[in-house]
Parts: sequence; C-alpha cells; structure tokens
Amino acid sequence: MPRPRKTQPVSPAVPPRFGAHMSIAGGYERAVHSAHAIGFNAVQLFTKNNNQWRAPALTDDHVARFRSAVDETGIVDLVSHASYLINLASPDDALWEKSIDAMVVEVERCATLGIQDLVVHPGAHMDSGEEAGMDRVAAALDRILGRTEGRRVTIDLETTAGQGTCLGHRFEHLRGILDRVTHSAALGICGDTCHIFAAGYSLDGGGGYDETIQQLDGAVGLHRLRVWHVNDSCRDCGSRVDRHAGIGAGRIGLEPFRRLVNDPRFRHLPMILETPKGIEEGEELDARNLRTLRQLIAT
Repeated sequence: MPRPRKTQPVSPAVPPRFGAHMSIAGGYERAVHSAHAIGFNAVQLFTKNNNQWRAPALTDDHVARFRSAVDETGIVDLVSHASYLINLASPDDALWEKSIDAMVVEVERCATLGIQDLVVHPGAHMDSGEEAGMDRVAAALDRILGRTEGRRVTIDLETTAGQGTCLGHRFEHLRGILDRVTHSAALGICGDTCHIFAAGYSLDGGGGYDETIQQLDGAVGLHRLRVWHVNDSCRDCGSRVDRHAGIGAGRIGLEPFRRLVNDPRFRHLPMILETPKGIEEGEELDARNLRTLRQLIAT
C-alpha cells in the first residue's frame, strides 16, 4: 500500500520539496549527493539503464552506499522513473508481457533501495484504440500489483503530452485506468506541468490554472497526486509535443509555477525538475531552475 500522504492543505510556511532527476553514473549514491550539493531535498533517478531491458542485480554494497547517502544528506523524497521501453498498453502480447516483467523488476529494485515512488507512463495503444489501451494497462497493473504485493512502493501513472497514440494526455484516461484496476487504491498519479500544458490544458493566471487543477481533481482526485514533474514547455499549449524547457524559459512562463509552488495543497509533494542539464554562464542549469522556483515562493 502507498505510504500515507497528508490530504489537508499544508501551511504556506512549510517550504516546497524540490528535487531533480539525477544520473546514477558512478553509483546510485552519486545521484543523491549531486542533488544535495545543488540544494535539493528530493531526487529522482533510474534504478537501471533506461535504454536496456536488462537490469544487473543490486548488491548489498549498492544498497548500503545509497542508503548511507540518503541518511547523510537528509534527502526526504526518493522517486524513480521506469524505463521508457515499457509499454503497458501495447496490443503486442510479447511486448506487453515483457513490459509487465520489467515493471515487476522496477518495483522490486525500488523496494530494495527504499525508494517510495515509481513513475511510469501509461503507455501507447499503437492504434488499438483508447478503450482497448486502457483495458490493457489496467490488466497489466493488476498483474504487477499481484506479483509485488507487500512492497512499499507506489506506482504513479504520469500525465503525458499526447504524442502519437500515448495514453494519459487526457485526465479521463487516468480515471479510466484507475476504474479498471482491481486494487487501484495502491496507485498514485504524477502530474507533469509540461505534459499537461502540451496536452491542451491551460495553466495561465487568468483562471486556467484553477480550472485545470479542478479538472484533475474531478477526474482522479488530488489525494492521488504523489509527485509533480515541474517543467516548462518549448511548445505551445495543445501542441501534444513533449519538449521540456527551463522554468520561465518556455511557453508556460513563470506565473503558473508561482501558483504551483505556493499552492498549499501541494506543499507535501516532491516537485521534481526534468529540465535541460548543462552549465550556462558558469552556473548549473539545475541550480538556476531551483533558484528561480525559490524566488517564486511567497514570503
């Protein structure tokens, strides 16, 4: 079952919990230390090579060094992202079964490392149709939950931009999947600002933000939200193209992020940056985006 989340708004005096997706090159502990060095108190990582199905075994040393890094740094939120190779909506039986097996491995690795949340895209129906795709995702999740019962890891279905035949760009897709899963109480939702915007939901300050959050609440319930991916968008609202930009450097602009980071309903959730990496003018872009988000917090 998911770890408990507060369902009541948190005091605005409580600072948001910001993090970023960090590389595990050089060891899982490196992702934790890298996040802490920039000033984050949350981190997201892959638990295996994202571009390969194969997952080398976790050793006791891997786990010990990772947990030691978490204890040393005080990182409070640990999130993993499942491989993009996984397609739980696939009509192809071989890929579908392979995706289920891969998700079971992902959950088990998270449980071993002590990672609380595993984010996954619902998948692409590959022209089989949205209803068939949602049936397929739900059946896969039932299999996965059954095989990983007792693991203290929450699978979070992510909102998507809607490229190709991907499910999740309408909040109703997430609702449809949850309604079909036998033990849906064990599942959460990950909201991605870039994806939501690219899918056609407005986040502007003229009422768009409030309307979109209301629609999300009506479809899946804000109590299911466990993670935010905080990304600006290189493309316009409704483009259905997934291209992330730095905070305030894209088409969303700063105001929606000001609303998000000051929204007391989300102060208890990790807000993870998946913005472009690199260094500009001597400053790491993760540090710049973190600074921008912190400057938006009302004092």
